[in-house]
Amino acid sequence: MFSIGTDIIKTKRVKKLIDSKGDIFLNKIFTAKEINYCNSNSQPYLHFSGKYAAKEAIKKALLSNALVNSISIKNIEILNNKDKSPFVSIQSLSALKINISISHEKKYAIAFALIEK
Repeated sequence: MFSIGTDIIKTKRVKKLIDSKGDIFLNKIFTAKEINYCNSNSQPYLHFSGKYAAKEAIKKALLSNALVNSISIKNIEILNNKDKSPFVSIQSLSALKINISISHEKKYAIAFALIEK
């Protein structure tokens, strides 16, 4: 069985949240590893936007086929390989194969998730 999800977000929205809420927003949504990775880039808000879209896409894919009843967005961790390609880590759902694709540019970030059970 396959489950898909997609999400798009305006990067300006994420930048405003970071600027106005700072660590309160970041720590509510992202793990320490995600925050460190995004902040290591020249325009962190673009990377935060991509990871946020990815988390939402995965959440939609999980919920749409009732693979979970609920999940906190912070429990969905988007990490990066050495080549910067993203991968998903969800401790409680390690049996699922989750593929993610993320793209971002100045105005938008988009993500597509494919889950195989």
